[in-house]
Amino acid sequence: MAASALLQGAVGFGMALMAIPFLIHFDMRFVPGPLLVAALALHLLVFQRDRHDVDRSGITLLFIGRCIGTIPAAALLVWLPLDSMKLLLALVVLAGAVMGALKADVHPTRTALFTAGTSSGFMATVAALGGPPVALVYQHAKGPRLRGTLAGYFIGGTLVSLAALAVIGRFGREEIRLSLFLIPGTVLGYAMSGPAAAYLDGGYTRIAVLVVSALAALSVVATVIF
Repeated sequence: MAASALLQGAVGFGMALMAIPFLIHFDMRFVPGPLLVAALALHLLVFQRDRHDVDRSGITLLFIGRCIGTIPAAALLVWLPLDSMKLLLALVVLAGAVMGALKADVHPTRTALFTAGTSSGFMATVAALGGPPVALVYQHAKGPRLRGTLAGYFIGGTLVSLAALAVIGRFGREEIRLSLFLIPGTVLGYAMSGPAAAYLDGGYTRIAVLVVSALAALSVVATVIF
């Protein structure tokens, strides 16, 4: 959890990428509820640290898009094989990372933000890949703006996810108890992320976004294939 929180505290996303494989090895009950609680704690800490650089109008468009993107994803899950959709979306994210590496001219315009939010909602619902679409739009932004905006966006999304889990009986007293085991490592990782974030802010934030996006996509591909 410390390593996962350090990664997200420095780059802005990627916590689930590192944490989920280990957590499901120890106990499947850690995912998704307890991990979402730990992630919420981290989002709040990062948002507090980088709140002065948050793109607040951008968060609104992203969140509207997320809510809209979740609907068709839920509908398609009824009709299409889950593994096929995961593989397709992972390849889309990987292609986005490659285009970003090739100096693709992507900036957070209103259209781009709404599209990224919609894509994020769709991909988060289907393949837990909600971070990369938003991060790729902000890849040219300064580190604090990227991290703060992503944190604000993730706070809203995480609360919605926890509420949905509670409604279907997947988040209650036991999940809250299990989440307490994850919080100390999460806080420790956040504390260590400051120096790492400062280093990336020296001109390496964009590279980190592209690398973590590609790794997230490859991890989903590996999960589907193997």
